[in-house]
Amino acid sequence: MSSSPDRLVYMANQIGKFFHAQGRDRAVAGVAEHIRKFWDPRMLKAILAHVDAGGAGLDPDVHEAIASLKNA
Repeated sequence: MSSSPDRLVYMANQIGKFFHAQGRDRAVAGVAEHIRKFWDPRMLKAILAHVDAGGAGLDPDVHEAIASLKNA
Protein backbone atom coordinates (compact mmCIF):
# COMPACT_ATOMS: atom_id res chain seq x y z
CA MET A 1 0.00 0.00 0.00
CA SER A 2 1.24 3.42 -0.87
CA SER A 3 -0.35 6.41 0.74
CA SER A 4 1.78 9.16 -0.74
CA PRO A 5 -0.54 11.89 -2.01
CA ASP A 6 0.77 11.67 -5.57
CA ARG A 7 0.18 7.91 -5.71
CA LEU A 8 -3.30 8.21 -4.21
CA VAL A 9 -4.22 10.97 -6.67
CA TYR A 10 -3.02 8.80 -9.53
CA MET A 11 -5.00 5.81 -8.28
CA ALA A 12 -8.17 7.84 -7.70
CA ASN A 13 -7.94 9.43 -11.16
CA GLN A 14 -7.52 5.97 -12.71
CA ILE A 15 -10.74 4.86 -11.01
CA GLY A 16 -12.38 8.01 -12.34
CA LYS A 17 -11.27 7.21 -15.89
CA PHE A 18 -12.92 3.80 -15.60
CA PHE A 19 -16.27 5.33 -14.59
CA HIS A 20 -16.06 8.36 -16.92
CA ALA A 21 -17.98 6.73 -19.77
CA GLN A 22 -21.00 6.22 -17.52
CA GLY A 23 -21.75 9.94 -17.31
CA ARG A 24 -20.91 12.45 -14.60
CA ASP A 25 -23.48 11.50 -11.94
CA ARG A 26 -22.83 7.77 -12.18
CA ALA A 27 -19.08 8.35 -12.35
CA VAL A 28 -19.04 10.40 -9.15
CA ALA A 29 -21.15 7.81 -7.36
CA GLY A 30 -19.07 4.93 -8.74
CA VAL A 31 -15.76 6.45 -7.70
CA ALA A 32 -17.06 7.20 -4.21
CA GLU A 33 -18.44 3.69 -3.80
CA HIS A 34 -15.25 2.04 -5.06
CA ILE A 35 -13.01 4.05 -2.75
CA ARG A 36 -15.32 3.50 0.23
CA LYS A 37 -15.46 -0.27 -0.35
CA PHE A 38 -11.93 -1.09 -1.39
CA TRP A 39 -9.47 1.46 -0.04
CA ASP A 40 -7.72 0.85 3.24
CA PRO A 41 -8.90 3.29 5.96
CA ARG A 42 -5.42 4.87 6.04
CA MET A 43 -5.58 5.53 2.30
CA LEU A 44 -9.05 7.03 2.65
CA LYS A 45 -7.89 9.26 5.50
CA ALA A 46 -4.91 10.43 3.45
CA ILE A 47 -6.96 11.24 0.32
CA LEU A 48 -9.57 13.07 2.41
CA ALA A 49 -6.77 15.15 3.93
CA HIS A 50 -5.50 15.86 0.42
CA VAL A 51 -8.96 17.06 -0.63
CA ASP A 52 -9.13 19.25 2.49
CA ALA A 53 -5.81 20.77 1.41
CA GLY A 54 -7.23 21.65 -2.01
CA GLY A 55 -7.11 18.34 -3.85
CA ALA A 56 -4.37 19.29 -6.30
CA GLY A 57 -4.19 16.96 -9.28
CA LEU A 58 -7.58 15.31 -8.82
CA ASP A 59 -9.95 15.32 -11.76
CA PRO A 60 -13.10 17.36 -10.93
CA ASP A 61 -15.45 14.35 -10.76
CA VAL A 62 -12.98 12.43 -8.61
CA HIS A 63 -12.58 15.43 -6.29
CA GLU A 64 -16.36 15.62 -5.90
CA ALA A 65 -16.61 11.88 -5.25
CA ILE A 66 -13.97 11.96 -2.54
CA ALA A 67 -15.44 15.07 -0.95
CA SER A 68 -18.80 13.30 -0.76
CA LEU A 69 -17.20 10.60 1.39
CA LYS A 70 -16.55 13.11 4.17
CA ASN A 71 -20.28 13.28 4.85
CA ALA A 72 -20.94 9.56 4.46
